[in-house]
Amino acid sequence: MLESAYIKKEAAAAGFDICGITRCRKLAEDETRFRNWLEAGYAAELEYLSRNLDKRFDPSRLVEGAKTVVVCGAGYKNRFSDGYPADCGVKVASYACNRDYHTTIKGMLRRLFEALRERYPEIGGRIFTDSAPLLEKRLAIDAGLGWRGRQSLLITPQFGSYVLLGELVLTDEADEYDTPLENVGCGECRRCADACPNKAILDDRCIDASRCISCATVEGRAADGTKLHGWIFGCDECQSCCPYNKRAPQHRSPLFDPVFDPLSISREEWLATDEETFRRKFGDTPLMRSGIERIKRNLPR
Repeated sequence: MLESAYIKKEAAAAGFDICGITRCRKLAEDETRFRNWLEAGYAAELEYLSRNLDKRFDPSRLVEGAKTVVVCGAGYKNRFSDGYPADCGVKVASYACNRDYHTTIKGMLRRLFEALRERYPEIGGRIFTDSAPLLEKRLAIDAGLGWRGRQSLLITPQFGSYVLLGELVLTDEADEYDTPLENVGCGECRRCADACPNKAILDDRCIDASRCISCATVEGRAADGTKLHGWIFGCDECQSCCPYNKRAPQHRSPLFDPVFDPLSISREEWLATDEETFRRKFGDTPLMRSGIERIKRNLPR
C-alpha cells in the first residue's frame, strides 16, 4: 500500500507546489456533461475532443489495474500573468513565455515516479501531462486541489488558475485519499466572464471554443471573423482579472522562468522572423505548436 505522506514529500522534492491523491473511478457525471457540450457544438472544429471518449472518463481504461491517481501541480505565474499594458498591440499567454510545460512537468513526474518505484518496486503506472484523454481537472478537484472556475479552469486557493498539472495513474491503493474542498468557489464573481472580449465563457462554466481567443490562436480553427484583440498565441484575459490570480505568488521554480520577453518583440520583428530563427529562439516553447506562419497570421493588421 502506498503511503500518501511519502508521495507528497517526494512530489515536493520533484518541484511540485501542490499534490493530491484520489481513487480511480468512472467519471459518469462528467461524461454526461462533456457529451452534452459536444452535442451543443461548443467544441467548434476541435475534432480530437470527440475521440477516445471511452477512455477519457475512466483512468482504468488507460492503465490496466489502476487504483490511484496522484495529481501534482506547479504554479507558473510570471511577470506577464497580470496582464499587458493597455497600449500593447502584440500579446502572448504567460505560460507560453516559458519552456514547453509538457517537457518540464513530464521530467518532474518522472523523478517522482522513480522515487516511488525505489520504495515500491512492484508498482505499475503511467505518467500523464495533458497529452492523453485524461480528465485532469476533475481528478484535481477530486484530489482536493481546487474547483472548476467560472471560466472552466481549475482554480486553486494558493495559486489561482496559474497552475500546470500532471498525473501519475498507479496500480496500488494508497493508505489515505484526499477529498474535494468545501466552502470554496467563485461565488457571485463574474470578472472572468465580463473580461472575455469575445464572450466565450458560458453560464454553466463551459467555453464556446468557436469564440475563444486561445483556441483561435493555438488551434487555428476558430470560426471566421473571431477577433484576437492583439493575442498572437493563447490568451490570459479571463485569468489576469481573477482575484485568486491577483494574489497568487510568482512561480518559485527556475524551471518556469520566462525564456523570452514578448514586450520586447515588435510586430515588425515577428513578421521578419523566418523559420530557422523561429526554431532557434522559440523551439523549446509552446509557440512551436502554432509555428511562425500561423503566428504571423494572428498578428494585428
